[in-house]
Amino acid sequence: MVDESWDRDNLAWWEERVELHLGSDFYDLPSFRAGRSSLFPYELEELGEVEGKELLHLQCHVGLDSISWARLGARVTGLDYSPGAVAAARRLAEEDGVTAQFTLSSVAEAPSALKRQFDIVYTGKGALPWLPDLSSWAEVVNRLLRPGGLLYLVESHPLIDCMGETPEFELDYVDPEATSWDEPGDYAVPEAVTKSNRTHEMVHPLGEVVSCLARAGLEIRLLRERSEIFFARFPELVPAEPGVWRLPPGWPRLPLSYSLLAQKR
Repeated sequence: MVDESWDRDNLAWWEERVELHLGSDFYDLPSFRAGRSSLFPYELEELGEVEGKELLHLQCHVGLDSISWARLGARVTGLDYSPGAVAAARRLAEEDGVTAQFTLSSVAEAPSALKRQFDIVYTGKGALPWLPDLSSWAEVVNRLLRPGGLLYLVESHPLIDCMGETPEFELDYVDPEATSWDEPGDYAVPEAVTKSNRTHEMVHPLGEVVSCLARAGLEIRLLRERSEIFFARFPELVPAEPGVWRLPPGWPRLPLSYSLLAQKR
C-alpha cells in the first residue's frame, strides 16, 4: 500500500547517504576523477553514438553516469529529487570540466521542470524500484522524448528484487505489492551508522516495464537479460571484473540485471 510516507521516507534516506556515497569505495571517486567511466562497455554498444545529442538522466543521484555520458560528447541534463545529490553532481561536473546541467525535481514533475524534450532518456541501475507507479513513469518518459527519441534503461532484474539476503525468494514476482524496510546501513557502506532507515520499494516485473512503455507510445528495440550485476546483491556473488559481480561457477546462470532500449514512435 503506497501512502504519503513513500517519498518523504525515501528522500530522507537518500539525503543522508549522499556524503556516505561520495566517500565510499563503491563509488570510488578518486578513480572516477582520474578518468574512469562509470558506464559499462555494453551500454556504449547498445545505445550507440551520443556525441552532440541531448541526453536526460532521470534519477541521476550524484551524477557519475551523467558525467560519463558528457565526457563522450552528449549534452547532458541530470535530474534528481535529492538536493544534496544535485549539489554534489554539480560540484563533480565542475571539477571534471564537463558541461552538464543538473535539475532538482521529482520524476513526475520533470516535464514541467525541464520544459523541453530530449534525444535520449537514460535511467536505471537501481532507480525503478523507488517508483510506485510505472505507468506514470512511462508517460513521463514519452513526454520527455522527441519523436524518434530513445529510452535506454539498465536495471537490476526484478526476479532478484523478490529475493532476500540470499538467492531465495521472499516476495511475490506476480502481482507484487509495495514493500517497506527499516534497516540501518547502506548498499555502498554496509557498516555505516544511519538515522533515516525506513524505505519503500516496489518490484516491477519485466512484463510491467514493457507493457507500460508500449502503452505510453514506445516501441521496444532491445531487451537483454544478463547473468551479471553492478553491485554485490548477494554474499554468494563473486567479482568478475571492476564493477561487475556474478554467481560462482557451478551455480545456475540466473538473470541478475537487464538492459532495454525503446524508441518513441
